[in-house]
Amino acid sequence: MSAKKINYGSYLRLNELLALQQPLSDPAEHDEMLFIVIHQVYELWFKQLLHELSKVRADLVTGDLYGAIHSFKRTRMIMKTLVGQLDILETMTPLSFNSFRARLEQSSGFQSVQFREVEFLLGYKRAELLRHHPEGSAEYRALQKRLHEMSIVDALYDFLEDNGAEIPPALRERDVTERNEPNVQLQTALVRIYRERPDLAILLELMTDFDEGFQEWRYRHVKVVERTIGFKQGTGGSLGVPFLKESLFNPIFPDLWAIRGRF
Repeated sequence: MSAKKINYGSYLRLNELLALQQPLSDPAEHDEMLFIVIHQVYELWFKQLLHELSKVRADLVTGDLYGAIHSFKRTRMIMKTLVGQLDILETMTPLSFNSFRARLEQSSGFQSVQFREVEFLLGYKRAELLRHHPEGSAEYRALQKRLHEMSIVDALYDFLEDNGAEIPPALRERDVTERNEPNVQLQTALVRIYRERPDLAILLELMTDFDEGFQEWRYRHVKVVERTIGFKQGTGGSLGVPFLKESLFNPIFPDLWAIRGRF
């Protein structure tokens, strides 16, 4: 008996994928399908970001500069796509969203574990966010693992040191569960890299590009939420817009922004 041949639908498992959009409103509210599709697609892109950023970290560990450059270019394009999807979500009016919002009950984008994993992998770690998931759950374990493992920033310190940069001892000895913070000594080393190592400067500029895209997505996300629900409390008990605004203009790689006035 011959093996079943793989075709487009079976390779992508389209039957399972297209069965995952299950609006809960009854009678069905038209825009609930859009809301579900947009957020499911976001989670797929978050999965791809984790895939690409994990490769960036591995490239830095092994000293593969051009591999890291290639992957950071791809992640920047993914961020552009994430921002573009918000244009579609903004076609949903406050009235249409509120027609099915109650169906979300305790669910909230705040609970996206993959997005928190992306933040932790980049170095933007906040241990307090684990409390929003039951201890021992798969979500809690995933975040705890990311919290205690090397971030891209930690790998970057090793990479730069291997390329002759002086990394301050305070950064080399820092607790990896702590959030990446700016360091004046590191900034001096980065300025020197820009002037003496144009190949490494390409990587640093791509990291800045990605960071800018990440901040752009945060801003657009805040404005979409504000436009849709104003300053109401978010679903799932989150603080909504006020909480989201706390993360605005907080760069992932603050040292790369701090040196802009030193050239």
